[in-house]
Amino acid sequence: MLAIFHKSVAHPPAELNSPDSNLADKEPKNPDEILKDFHSTHLENSFSANFAQGASLACVPSERQITSRRILFCSFDDVHCMFLGCVDNLSSLIKRYGLCQRDNEALLVIEAYRTLRDRAPYPADQVVKDLDGSFGFVVYDNKTSTVFCAKSSDGLVPVYWGIAADGSVVFSNELETLKGSCGKSFGTFPSGCMFHSESGLRSFEHPMNKMKPMPRVDSDGVMCGSNFNVDYFTRVNTMPRVGSAADWTVWEA
Repeated sequence: MLAIFHKSVAHPPAELNSPDSNLADKEPKNPDEILKDFHSTHLENSFSANFAQGASLACVPSERQITSRRILFCSFDDVHCMFLGCVDNLSSLIKRYGLCQRDNEALLVIEAYRTLRDRAPYPADQVVKDLDGSFGFVVYDNKTSTVFCAKSSDGLVPVYWGIAADGSVVFSNELETLKGSCGKSFGTFPSGCMFHSESGLRSFEHPMNKMKPMPRVDSDGVMCGSNFNVDYFTRVNTMPRVGSAADWTVWEA
């Protein structure tokens, strides 16, 4: 799987862009080069779709349909989705959204995305909160030039992201693709999180807590991008209290 979005379509966190990328063994590549390399690595069964707004999606569909690491590509109503993994409660969600029982996870994600998009201001995290399983997906809405990506909290499905030479954000499930394409400006997409081109990176499990970028250092001690974790220790005290710190029932008269 490979997805490339021009910086005019999606703005990744600034911390993902390593200032030492030009000092890497391999300099970052432009989107056209990255896409060409992907096809050369998968000569027999890869395909891609390019969009005028500055988006490219490339995929190698899985031959086996029953596997936790399968890759699906689907399009409907000019919304496109590449899905990795599986959803354990697929049947119940298919009934909820009125889909055909033969539909797959990628079509489910598209329908859920369209439903919430058309019924704004429902939050985007509602798309992924109801998904049980191990998954990662990239959605591109060509009508609105919107990017929406997410990865399950168990972290079992590999999803990586990085920055190309022209500032485009790149997503892939192949680590070597990112290493060879983005210099040192790449990292693991954080588990239990989603990225929306309008609201940026956030946790769909802990939406009230902050995303805390942690510098990633290579074997030479050089900073290369960042890992992002939820700050579980963020607390906002909106209710004053007095007396014993363990007793919330004691109030001043």
